[in-house]
Amino acid sequence: MAATSDLASRLSDLARKLQLEDDADAMLAGIVHAALELVPHAADASISLVSGRRTIVSRAASSDLPRRIDALQCETGQGPCLDASYEDRIVNVADLSTEPRWPDFSLPAFGLGARSMLSFQLFVDGDHLGALNLFGKDVSVFGAESERIGTLVAAHAAVALAGSQQVSQLTHALDTRDLIGQAKGILMERFKITAQQAFLLLSRASSEMNIKLHDVAEQLTVSGEMTRKR
Repeated sequence: MAATSDLASRLSDLARKLQLEDDADAMLAGIVHAALELVPHAADASISLVSGRRTIVSRAASSDLPRRIDALQCETGQGPCLDASYEDRIVNVADLSTEPRWPDFSLPAFGLGARSMLSFQLFVDGDHLGALNLFGKDVSVFGAESERIGTLVAAHAAVALAGSQQVSQLTHALDTRDLIGQAKGILMERFKITAQQAFLLLSRASSEMNIKLHDVAEQLTVSGEMTRKR
């Protein structure tokens, strides 16, 4: 009973602290820190922001592993984060070396160092979604207790995020990232240049025309030209 009471108190503290945060990155870092502290066997964690059912951005990652796993999910279009975001609210992966649900993702993820995963849906905002991902150091480490406490952490975090300005900031950042990525792709194809060179061209145009990088990218994707908005 004491352990249950302590958990409830810590979760209430988490919700209050998150609701007081006015910075999106600080809020996400708070969620990740709480998950690592409270969920049994969670060795690494991150927040995955998903746009358009494909593009995944890793935020507040506790190490390089979550970022590499998110990049792999983005590349393959498969993985527990996507399922937790779009289909199931909770996805428990006992052993990535034998997981059949994502044939292009599972074994490469195991090769990167991911042994087991636990993913929880955090929010849905139009075409944008957020998920909390937990990583275990070994296979089959996330049992019923890990899932129960992880669900509570995710629920308290979701309440704090719901309708907040932070979600608007995060989804706007995803829109901007997607738009700049499309603009870079146009320049890379047109001029046969690298992604870095394309980004430098966009940045130079933004500076010379004294308009935001987002607006330069939008003009290029809409009209095919980098011109000042009228």
